[in-house]
Amino acid sequence: MSDRAEILRRVGEQREWDVLVIGGGATGLGAAVEAASRGYRTILVERADFAKGTSSRSTKLVHGGVRYLEQMNITLVMDALRERGLMLANAPHLVHDLSFVVPIFGAFGLPYYGFGLKMYEWLSGKLSFGPSHMLSRQETLTMLPGVRAEGLRGGVLYHDGQFDDARYAIALMRTLEDLGGTAINYVEATGLIERNGKVAGIHARDVESDTRFELQAKVVINATGVFTEQVLAMDNDRETLLSVSQGSHFVLPPSFLPTSSAMMIPKTSDGRVLFAIPWHGATVVGTTDEAVERATVEPRSMASERKFLLEHIEKYLGRRPLREEILSVWSGLRPLVRKSGGATSKLSRDHTVLVRPSGLVTVTGGKWTTYRRMGEDAIDRAAEAGGLRKAPSRTNSLRLHGWTREAIADDAERVYGSDLSLLQQLSIDDPALDEPIHPRLPYKMREVVWAARHEMARTVEDVLARRTRALFLDARAALEAAPSVSDVLARELGHGEDWKARDQESFRAVAQGYIYEDE
Repeated sequence: MSDRAEILRRVGEQREWDVLVIGGGATGLGAAVEAASRGYRTILVERADFAKGTSSRSTKLVHGGVRYLEQMNITLVMDALRERGLMLANAPHLVHDLSFVVPIFGAFGLPYYGFGLKMYEWLSGKLSFGPSHMLSRQETLTMLPGVRAEGLRGGVLYHDGQFDDARYAIALMRTLEDLGGTAINYVEATGLIERNGKVAGIHARDVESDTRFELQAKVVINATGVFTEQVLAMDNDRETLLSVSQGSHFVLPPSFLPTSSAMMIPKTSDGRVLFAIPWHGATVVGTTDEAVERATVEPRSMASERKFLLEHIEKYLGRRPLREEILSVWSGLRPLVRKSGGATSKLSRDHTVLVRPSGLVTVTGGKWTTYRRMGEDAIDRAAEAGGLRKAPSRTNSLRLHGWTREAIADDAERVYGSDLSLLQQLSIDDPALDEPIHPRLPYKMREVVWAARHEMARTVEDVLARRTRALFLDARAALEAAPSVSDVLARELGHGEDWKARDQESFRAVAQGYIYEDE
């Protein structure tokens, strides 16, 4: 059980950690799991909730990156394809194969994309998710019902991976705990402790109680994604390291893509890649790629992005969605390492590990699929910077918490893996917990209890956005479910009516941004 008070007590008793990671997204969690798996005393702090930022807002793909192949970034594609295969092997309850169909409209598209996607398959080698092949016009229409028929020449089928990003992050947090490491959310790094010119830990603040304390460590890792430069500034480094790009998504009813296959448009009117993907019983359409001046905690879609998505849904899926058919709209920010000018869509998704003269280690860039490799590279450098004993990486075959190959039919419950029987026991002990949180959502009240007891959920938003994916699947339903979820969560956490009122108001403010409104 993840008892936050007990974790804070233990943290206070630990005089010094080997590795301290700032940031609880994919990069930070991957680095912390890597460190703990090597036997280093490891702690991770996150100022909000795990995967609150970019790591819960991806396009839900575990992929090598078809567009990076077209850019001839073969090394990045091969590395990502290898990591894709390792993610499936190490977390089969969270990652699965998905068939993609590329509808072809141009005269030269079939041979061009047919060869390119066959090369994509070859590059994955033994870790291939399946063969690619060309489809006739009729086969394409059968696999993509509703796709625009006018001018359709045929299609290309290929395989890639899909996952639930926030649930994968929670599995990493639980894995870190299983390895003896410590992770705690709602603890903010407010500054760095320096001794003789070297970083020796952080000044920390418990966001919930406003308690201040210090955490000392042999090496500190900055894994804060789009907020990387804020932590570097604590080390008197004002370098502009990142370009921040925003990607937005619409969630539509499954009727827009009534099939188990996904659609990939390799080149839209402005050269972007666009996906329409079945996910948890809905259809996710995205993503955009717009440069933004600064990172924000709750990015909002821009009018230009919404226009782009509406136009392309109408163009390729047959009709423009009505306002009420857009179940959720959400945006994520990408930390792109500046290496050249130009559009953010042209910047590389390679990751970078930097070690400051102070010993502060920064890892940034990259993408979800390569999180493990980023963690491995970061800990290799951190061990050297912190004078830690050498230890080899073993995460390429480390099974994540919940690992199981048992077939679980219910898509919403599959993410719990081997924990599912324990979750189901909650309903046996208290039949009221078998009730759905909302008629339009695939979740039950027992998941609220589980999230509080075992997954460090502290707010209604934590439960409805990241332990379940309710806010991302149907924002209006999530808002309607919030009061009953709040009742159960408050009972678990020992809070009263004042807390419930404040927390629900906070959730309403966030959730309103996920509801599509006409211009």
